[in-house]
Amino acid sequence: MNKWLILPSKISVHPLYLLIACIGILTANFWSVLFVTIIIFFHELGHAIAATFFDWRINKITLLPFGGVVDLDEHGNRPTYEEFIVTISGPIQHLTLFIIAKFLFQLNFMPENLYSLFISFNVSILFFNLLPIWPLDGGKLIYQLFSVIFPFVKAHQYSLYSSFIFLVLSSIITLLIQPTNITIWVCLLFLMVSLWGEWKNRHFVVIRFLMERFYGNKQYIQKIKSISLTKETKLFQVFSNFQKGYKYNVVFSLDRKTQQMLDENELLHAYFTEKKATHSLEELIG
Repeated sequence: MNKWLILPSKISVHPLYLLIACIGILTANFWSVLFVTIIIFFHELGHAIAATFFDWRINKITLLPFGGVVDLDEHGNRPTYEEFIVTISGPIQHLTLFIIAKFLFQLNFMPENLYSLFISFNVSILFFNLLPIWPLDGGKLIYQLFSVIFPFVKAHQYSLYSSFIFLVLSSIITLLIQPTNITIWVCLLFLMVSLWGEWKNRHFVVIRFLMERFYGNKQYIQKIKSISLTKETKLFQVFSNFQKGYKYNVVFSLDRKTQQMLDENELLHAYFTEKKATHSLEELIG
């Protein structure tokens, strides 16, 4: 089946979102609910369209009470430029929505009060998503920047560290400026829970990254890099040097005259198939 025809079937609405939407409608906030739904839907659709264009595997697209999420079955080995385009394709939709709203307002199809309300929500949701906090788009952009500079493990951890710092700063600013704004505090709580969940699962994230390199499509890894380590280095420690976009050869010395080399496939085979995670490089060739 055509990948574009499958896309609508991936869309779902979280039950909590339906509950909050119903409450909003019953409390005479119909336009607010409608506008937020439209903005979130188009934002996530932007991500999904870009991901589909690059043949990324999409599990589902879920609309949440304070945003949305595109659940992707990709684990850090896609090219950085693809990740960047998929990430910014959500925020770009806010510009598209602004142009459409402006056009409707100028044609008198949208009254000024509704136009102002829509623009307010559109800008607020855009800036919220650009906060450099995981799992928001801003946090993912920070991760992508780190992944160009650092190995995968460090890039992921540093992005979580920076997200935590910005989350604390955002909480302090909210406490000083908008201490009674329940909506902001709920959003910050959501970010805190999401960030904590990502931190708890950081080791699993690394395993998925390695599994994708071993079992997945390797066409995106085209550059080869050699790294020199000691013969005592444990296998699980070797992978902390792996950076996305590179295929690795590991070189180590057994003595002053003898050098050995293991390529990435051999190392991953030893890790996943032979279960030798705690073996040293010397033991792997013994």
